[in-house]
Amino acid sequence: MTGAEALLQTALDAGVDTCFANPGTTEMDVVAALDTTNGARTVLGLFEGVVTGMADGYARMTGRPAMTLLHLGVGLGNGIANIHNARRAQSAMINLVGDHPAEHLPYNSALTSDIETMAAPVSDWVRTSASTDAIAADMAEAIAVATGPPGRIATLITPADVMRDPCATGPAALPSISPTPVDEAAVKRCVEALRGDGPVALLMSGQGLYKEGLIAAHRVADVTGCRVLSECSPGRIDRGAGVPPVERIPYFPEMVIEKLKGFRTIILVGTLPPMSLFKYKEYPSSVVPEGCEVIELASVDVNPVPYLEALAEALGAAADAGARTELKVASKPSGALTTKTCGQAIAATLPENAIIADESLTSGGPAYYLTQTCAPHTSMYLTGGGIGWGFPTATGAAVACPDQPVLALQGDGGGMYTPQALWTQAREGLNVTNLVFSNRKYQILNVELARAGINKPGPMATSLTDLTNPSIDWVGLAKSLGVPATKPANAEELYDQLQAAYTEPGPHFIEVEL
Repeated sequence: MTGAEALLQTALDAGVDTCFANPGTTEMDVVAALDTTNGARTVLGLFEGVVTGMADGYARMTGRPAMTLLHLGVGLGNGIANIHNARRAQSAMINLVGDHPAEHLPYNSALTSDIETMAAPVSDWVRTSASTDAIAADMAEAIAVATGPPGRIATLITPADVMRDPCATGPAALPSISPTPVDEAAVKRCVEALRGDGPVALLMSGQGLYKEGLIAAHRVADVTGCRVLSECSPGRIDRGAGVPPVERIPYFPEMVIEKLKGFRTIILVGTLPPMSLFKYKEYPSSVVPEGCEVIELASVDVNPVPYLEALAEALGAAADAGARTELKVASKPSGALTTKTCGQAIAATLPENAIIADESLTSGGPAYYLTQTCAPHTSMYLTGGGIGWGFPTATGAAVACPDQPVLALQGDGGGMYTPQALWTQAREGLNVTNLVFSNRKYQILNVELARAGINKPGPMATSLTDLTNPSIDWVGLAKSLGVPATKPANAEELYDQLQAAYTEPGPHFIEVEL
């Protein structure tokens, strides 16, 4: 058994059986071991940002890590943006990054780099495996770290000789990890705050926004009258009919300040105190209202669901208490394509148990609000701000959940970062419907220019937000990557094309020109 085979067998024994890969020369022994180690599924991505984004989507929907296979520091570098997004979403991920053998490193050949330093800012755990006999134990530790809860990023650097040489130890078992008990003192503080005077908000993220977390939060709300809020861009929210509702914090700081004013207490549930995404001179970085007390029920380092359930029990909340969303499906739209009619078409056609990967940014607001009362579904959002996330994450979600339809809502600017994901969708026959809002510009930058007081940008500034000259042929691009593509002329056609995409197997692409 080689080091690579011991590593992979360790992963398979722990239930980590999916590898998203873009390998190179230093990873050839891992590639060979994928053939000799039964049970692994490998998915090729044509760019490392696609590979890491797929692993993110897979983890968000399964709660389990996948492996990525990346070529040296340059491959890791190409994938870092979506590792950053995954880390912000508390996604579990194990990055296997090849490296030169130790004897070759002093020669400083072209692809030599400081991989550990590159990995550190986007990883919770980094290690270079020192020997073939240590590789399996290193992999076992990486899996334990990544699995959490919550999910974390583990990066294991695997020198080529370590993976190639015979391994005397064989696969390793995972280290035992004791579950973290609920902090009863934190629960008691929150009970006192909820029973006090003045309005209280539960600000939620992480697994608190899964259905079981929302049920527990609304048990608390039922007996105390508190509000249940979500951070602006959470990793995952379960939504729709039968699921308790949640109010989403807005994007811009002045809107957040308005949303939160009047709260006496904000209770943090798996998230950080509310803050502005960017620093605007008119507004503070912290958007916590003046005089508002912030209490932490559950930190970002734990699964908040047991904390919410303990809080509900401490308050004497009934097991079935709390609000549930009622089914209300939007009617079929008509007329011109606008963000509103697009949102109607999306909401009117959304299948039950769909998964939405939403990187629509400026165009997707109506779709978010109109899908709140659809059949039960799951939505995922861009947590770390690194665009080029939507197509890959939708692809990984489809690998994770092959029986659930996946909808990628993508802005055209971000979509051009990772269109290679469409090729993987076609190759794997994945049920992903990709809808691109094509407004031919970086519209969010136009918004930010206006917010900066630049109401009449000059030709250079305008050129940096414009995606014409030439315009992108999205339909032609998608078809060239193996995905059937259409471009509706009006809202009725969009409705019909969405319906067809959900009923026909394999990926589909729809360009909506706004």
